Amino acid sequence: MGRAFFSMADQFLDTSIEFIKGVGPKRAELLGEELHLNTFGDLLFYFPFRYEDRSKFYKVSEIHGDLPYVQLKGQITFMEEMGDRYRKRLVAKFRDDSGSVDLVWFKGVSYFKKVLKTNQTYILFAKPNLYKGHLNLVHPELQSLEEYQSQLSSKISPVYPSTEKLGKMSLGGRQIQKLSRNLLQKAKGRIPENISDEIRSKYALINREQAIFQIHFPENAEELKKARFRMKFEELFFIQLEMLKLKLVKLESSQGYVFSQVGDYLNQFYEKYLSFDLTGAQKRVLKEIRKDLGSGKQMNRLLQGDVGSGKTIVAVMSMLIALDNGFQAAMMAPTEILATQHYESLKELLEPLGVRFALLTGSTPKADRIPIHEALEDGSMQILVGTHALLEDKVKFKQLGLAVIDEQHRFGVAQRARLWKKSKQAPHVLIMTATPIPRTLAMTLYGDLDVSTIDELPPGRKPIKTIHWYESKRLRLFGFMEEEIAKGRQIYVVYPLIEESAKMDYANLEEGFQHIFKRFAPPKYKVSIVHGKMPADKKNFEMDRFVNGETDIMVSTTVIEVGVNVPNASVMIIESAERFGLSQLHQLRGRVGRGAEQSFCVLMTGNKLSSDSRTRMQTMVETNDGFRISEVDLQLRGPGDLTGTQQSGLPINLKLTDLARDGRIIKLAREAAEDLLNRDPDLAMNDHSMVKHYIQQQKKGKMDWSRIA
Repeated sequence: MGRAFFSMADQFLDTSIEFIKGVGPKRAELLGEELHLNTFGDLLFYFPFRYEDRSKFYKVSEIHGDLPYVQLKGQITFMEEMGDRYRKRLVAKFRDDSGSVDLVWFKGVSYFKKVLKTNQTYILFAKPNLYKGHLNLVHPELQSLEEYQSQLSSKISPVYPSTEKLGKMSLGGRQIQKLSRNLLQKAKGRIPENISDEIRSKYALINREQAIFQIHFPENAEELKKARFRMKFEELFFIQLEMLKLKLVKLESSQGYVFSQVGDYLNQFYEKYLSFDLTGAQKRVLKEIRKDLGSGKQMNRLLQGDVGSGKTIVAVMSMLIALDNGFQAAMMAPTEILATQHYESLKELLEPLGVRFALLTGSTPKADRIPIHEALEDGSMQILVGTHALLEDKVKFKQLGLAVIDEQHRFGVAQRARLWKKSKQAPHVLIMTATPIPRTLAMTLYGDLDVSTIDELPPGRKPIKTIHWYESKRLRLFGFMEEEIAKGRQIYVVYPLIEESAKMDYANLEEGFQHIFKRFAPPKYKVSIVHGKMPADKKNFEMDRFVNGETDIMVSTTVIEVGVNVPNASVMIIESAERFGLSQLHQLRGRVGRGAEQSFCVLMTGNKLSSDSRTRMQTMVETNDGFRISEVDLQLRGPGDLTGTQQSGLPINLKLTDLARDGRIIKLAREAAEDLLNRDPDLAMNDHSMVKHYIQQQKKGKMDWSRIA
């Protein structure tokens, strides 16, 4: 394919949608507003969301109200407009050789009365409807026999998404199908290939034009399968190329501070103050980090590990390497509670070493901020822990060498970029997440990062026992709580809501607190309450009481989801557990099981559960493996919810791929992209001109995030 062909193809794909038969300027404007369909290319890649099997024909005598959709072949023998001028309807009699059934239209009465003809053969598609014991078909789809036979496919019919507004303007899914057919008649020979013959041959991919034709109007199920495989491979291949290219660019152009030595800070800490043995996984990850820090290239590493796997100690030791080389380090967390927890951990671990560090959050008084700012600028403050407050313009480092970011998906790209600008050159970056990410998702979303995984819990930890109880077991729950408190244990009780909601029948925090307070009244028991709307000083006061063992039960919202570490707390009770996602349930469960005693998580729900809720409860009871849980969560919720991709700035725009189910295609696409870039990193070879051209076309108007980790 030469430049002339690419140019002509680009012009064709960029042509306004108004020039498709059946559109025009007004409809084009509406399609642009409602579905962002502005050009031929937009519609060409606006794929069906499902397909209907049109291979089976029913007889009128065979249909009944329990059938989903039926296809009939017959004739309209009679039509009559009924009702008054305000509530018109059109009723028609449809007959085949087995009997007749009524057709009813409440909208477009004048139009259908005009275009439909009696005694002409139609192919009808509709859902049977029972009204007062009488069977009818409301707003059926009708095609003349000639139109049906002339279609590109008569067996598998595509169904396109539309909107209510478009439907009112006769641009529903059926009409979009017609527009797609009209466009494809123009498109033959004008759809450029974007993957080389070599790659297509190796991975058995049909050509692009064939795939697009078959995905819109498949000849049969096998051709549709080939088309979907090709188009899924394509979108993943180019995402992987972009990610891997970004990684190469960073390696080539992003110089990193060289941490050439491991000195007194790390050695003293490891030999004198580390009170437990590191797991094999922690040692492996530290080795990977040390290699990055000494490479002369900026480290961009994602550290993922389950709740309690020991990510924080790895981060602390990484920061000590920065200190050993004369640099400062920063640790940023999304909430004050988590930032404070990290600060307290550092205090316990690093004070004996004489390391100077501070906590900076939105609650830090102005009088305390000034000396922190000054110490950062003169270099005497070695580690700063905090929240978004670290991003303020007044916060300036003398030489920031390592930035540790916890739960990075809660920070936007632009926010993270502000932290990088606080250093003469980009600092090394260690991103931590306690939400294990399925491998397929990590490969797609974090393909530009190196991924380290701590897949081993510290020795001696007992698996948390998880129980699912319905509301009918409330008295049994109270008895269980009394037994655990009698053993000297403490209990979390977490509620999803703070205030009553008229729409949702879920227990709220205030009612729950009163209920528990009556049942576990002082002086025998002590109960505290914590929620996000409390002033910071009161919240911290109640937290401290629980941490210090002064209260037996802490009734809370999800503010304790991350960052609270109370080894004596052995029971986590989650009320209205069906309200929570799997990831959040797993995070909450991770607040217990931190001591040597057996810990429990009790999931309390109502009796009526959706299928997804039952799956979540069953998964939690069956496994403590965060990676297994994340796989199920991905299938239930999709990648956006799991990773915050809406704010992450990642180049993800998946039209067909299901990240939960298409792991094999993801691996193949990554393998192909890696192989291509290893052989031709600049895409300079003739065979890859089509790949390069496609990338250039896709980048038009896109923001370049390549300098942001």
